[in-house]
Amino acid sequence: MFLQFFVWGAWFVTLGTYLNSLGFSATDIGRAYLTNNIGAIIAPFFVGMIADRFFASEKVIAVMHLFGALVLYYVSSLSQANEIILWLLVYNACYMSTLALANSIGFAQMEKPDAQFPRVRVWGTIGWIFAGLSITFVLAGNAANVETTNLPMILAAGCSVMLGFYCFTLPHTPPAGKGKRVTIGDIVGIEALSLLKERSFAVFAISSLLICIPLAFYYSFANLYLNELGMQGVAAKMTLGQMSEAVFMVAMPFFFLRLGVKWMLLVGMLAWVLRYGLFAYGSIDLVGMLYLGILLHGVCYDFFFVTGQIYIDQRASKEIRASAQGFITLLTYGAGMAIGTYVAGIVVDAYVIEDGHDWQTIWLIPCIFAAVIAIVFSFVFHDTTPGESDTGVANAGASK
Repeated sequence: MFLQFFVWGAWFVTLGTYLNSLGFSATDIGRAYLTNNIGAIIAPFFVGMIADRFFASEKVIAVMHLFGALVLYYVSSLSQANEIILWLLVYNACYMSTLALANSIGFAQMEKPDAQFPRVRVWGTIGWIFAGLSITFVLAGNAANVETTNLPMILAAGCSVMLGFYCFTLPHTPPAGKGKRVTIGDIVGIEALSLLKERSFAVFAISSLLICIPLAFYYSFANLYLNELGMQGVAAKMTLGQMSEAVFMVAMPFFFLRLGVKWMLLVGMLAWVLRYGLFAYGSIDLVGMLYLGILLHGVCYDFFFVTGQIYIDQRASKEIRASAQGFITLLTYGAGMAIGTYVAGIVVDAYVIEDGHDWQTIWLIPCIFAAVIAIVFSFVFHDTTPGESDTGVANAGASK
């Protein structure tokens, strides 16, 4: 888990700043990040239709990481937008598939997943943090303005090689779906559509899709924004968000039992509104606002996404629970983030000014968008689900 998320964090956070240094437009940067969302859509089909039916998981994940390392290293040598975007699509189709495989290997080897998996998964968050720290405090010694270079991508490729060979040593995990008939409907969670007949779930699903559109602005352009403002060591400072995420993950049972599903979801949405407002009016002279915007990541992610996973676990029957989780994942990380990433690129391109961008206007757009969604959600969502136990909170939170 440490290496799995180190690889992702090493190239993903600084990608926008690197591509901007190559002369990419914001639209092209958005398209580059879009390949990650497309990879999230492709991954369930690959894992469900092929990996889970024909090959041992530890061998598949090993090969995918080794092949991905070659692709990512090749991408680091390219400079043309269309070439980089094409090969990032190939890479992300590989990498996003390994996320599900890493989880399945872990669950297959654990006697008590509810208790054991969260303690394993937290090392993924630690790996992401170490990736950001490595860029700022290790790679920076090899190049000025390291986040504008291809060194983070090369670091990720090298770590992917290490991880690929290590995966061959993992315990044997035979294909879970061998001999079973799996349909496309099973993979996309078609059975979960029956839940849309319930008003509360339908509102939740639509809100989840729409809120991910403004959310994508942060993932695609926060690093470029902070670098343009003149902040130093941005990659390391952005890991404060993951540190916050870990803290709030531990505190979630406390908040969940006192606030309930609706208020947890609403607080998560409003945290995004506040974050974008802080970014819109923050500056190096008001750097505390920028740090607070970064630190809000724990509330932004845990209160909305993790609470959403818990809500699904409560609402869906045991027979369609996995299908419902898959359906919401496709709505959020797939469709919602994909739309948001593409729109973010267009918006950022529309507000290019001399020596940079009109970031205040750029951040106010997703701020207002998220605020409208939060207001509508507060009036039309009515949850009747009973509270969740501490164990349920911990287990759902571990599935990021």
